[in-house]
Amino acid sequence: MERKYPNLCKPITVGRTTFRNRMFSAPMGGTDITNDGCIGVKSTAFYELRAKGGAGAVTVSECMVHPATDGSHAYHLDESILNSLACATYTADAIRRHGCIPSLELSHSGMFAGTYMTDKSKQKSLCQWSASACTRPDGVEVKALTKEMIDEIVASYGHVAGLAKRAGFEMLMVHGGHGWLINQFLSPLFNHREDEYGGSLENRCRLAIEVLKAVREAVGPFFPIEFRMSGAEFVEDGYDLEEGVRIAQMIEPYCDILHVSAGTYQKTFGITHPSMFTDHGRNVFLAEEIKKHVSKPVATIGGLNDPAQMEEIIASGKADIVYMGRALLADPQLPNKIMANRDEDIVRCLRCFTCMAERASTSTRRCTVNPIIGRECEGDVIYPAPVKKKVLIAGGGPGGLYAAYTAARRGHQVILCEKEAELGGILKSEQALPFKYEMYRLAGTYAKLAGDAGVEIRLNTEVTREYAEKEAPDALIIAVGSTPLVPPIPGLNGDNVVIVNNYYLEKDKVGDDVVVMGGGLAGCECAIHLGMEGKKVHLVEMRDELAPDANVRHRPLMLREIDKYVTVHTGCRALKVTEEGVVCADKDGKEILVPGRSVICALGQRSRADVVAELQDAAPFVRVIGDAARVSTITNAVYWGYHAALDI
Repeated sequence: MERKYPNLCKPITVGRTTFRNRMFSAPMGGTDITNDGCIGVKSTAFYELRAKGGAGAVTVSECMVHPATDGSHAYHLDESILNSLACATYTADAIRRHGCIPSLELSHSGMFAGTYMTDKSKQKSLCQWSASACTRPDGVEVKALTKEMIDEIVASYGHVAGLAKRAGFEMLMVHGGHGWLINQFLSPLFNHREDEYGGSLENRCRLAIEVLKAVREAVGPFFPIEFRMSGAEFVEDGYDLEEGVRIAQMIEPYCDILHVSAGTYQKTFGITHPSMFTDHGRNVFLAEEIKKHVSKPVATIGGLNDPAQMEEIIASGKADIVYMGRALLADPQLPNKIMANRDEDIVRCLRCFTCMAERASTSTRRCTVNPIIGRECEGDVIYPAPVKKKVLIAGGGPGGLYAAYTAARRGHQVILCEKEAELGGILKSEQALPFKYEMYRLAGTYAKLAGDAGVEIRLNTEVTREYAEKEAPDALIIAVGSTPLVPPIPGLNGDNVVIVNNYYLEKDKVGDDVVVMGGGLAGCECAIHLGMEGKKVHLVEMRDELAPDANVRHRPLMLREIDKYVTVHTGCRALKVTEEGVVCADKDGKEILVPGRSVICALGQRSRADVVAELQDAAPFVRVIGDAARVSTITNAVYWGYHAALDI
């Protein structure tokens, strides 16, 4: 067959190992780690899913090589730890049996050991070590590694590398970026040593080279070794791309692939993991420049999920391999879909950080658009229902669409009714915000998948009690969503007011001076968009902080954008809307005018409880999902819809 993206689908051989395509799964922390540091069964299933999906390689992250100086709650691989070798072997096999190359990331956190721990109180009891003595930003004291300790750590890299090969891993990634220990030696930001490991670039590269030599000695001459580095650190006193090129040139003789990422821990999260506010592939230029100066294959990473963009990266010679992390959580089948010319079926990552926020808050995984993530052991195959039933779904938002898609794959007769002329529910409002367009696009993808699975979609059709009884379904899923909350504030029904849900329809009504009422997620993101358009934007919020319910990864980056574009008024209660703006009472009860000729009302949503009550007994099986059940997130709507369909 003729492949639509031939360069992306082309195999690549490194050493004596051939990878089936150029799409690799980036290292992502697993979902369960035993108390003694073994890879848990949930993590094995987590990594296997991307191997099933067609990735050329899957990298298991992170294996800490020296527990004595790195107390991070992460994987360890040591013969002294019961079952660690067996767990690693099962994981490597779970990846390899699908034709995918299993890789293991070898790492040492250095001064940031323990920062992933859920129990932060344990950090104080850890010994923190780095290139140089310092005090961490959170007040933890850090000691400088001695030469004897460095030698021991280097030896441990070699020892663990040998065990990884024995376990069945066929490639190793040495993590030398993102502010971890090797990067702490490479970077003038962290490294202030005056011995043979500090000062000149040659000295700062010494640890990385010693580690790579130890790994090579352990695995032999033809075993692929990948070195992950930050092409630039993007922080004051860190190294820039020019020095990143020189680091790559010095490292190149000792590895087989140069994996070029970006940034440094705790300072550049939104660069290392590009947010929805930045361009896809915003770090590719680093790999592109480094590739001009080296001869080994170069890999790139950074918010990549578009086949056309990734094809261009490979075809133009900017990189030889593309890595994806979040994109393969959103759709593990992305590589298979590209290989089969089915790119229109790809469910795109929204870059919403639900996955990483869940990891930080509960040490598990979850994905907004893929309900299987973090729960792979429960099964990733949709089995046919033993009894085929008629299923009626009220509402064509993300939850209803995913429920319909799932029920149809189980063999049920599925009818989805949407009262509006367009599917998408609340996602329709996202089409006016360029940085959230992929969220709007999600509804179209789900609709295509549902239609291809056999769902009958009826637009301009509201499900009433009478309608449901006429259709007489065996099961009814109520996904009717929510309506905007518009309190009885004088003037809020004026011609100068636009409800945030309707902004995409009425954006021409919004002038250059705007007041956004409501500092939740919708209000904040709309305010950012308006500011990006060059409008003068004021944001009014009754609470003392903005979007406190936003996830812990997205919120800081969003607030940074707010600082760029928006004047914020917290602790202000709206009293009335006038032609000049919004009159508010501040914290002291004093009336103030927040000026703006146009007003956006973003004061929240309310479940359509009246519709739910009407339909509650309209079928033998009834399930309420999404905002209709409780105003929440797209993540919950999709997850509840998926499981509602499985329960029929």
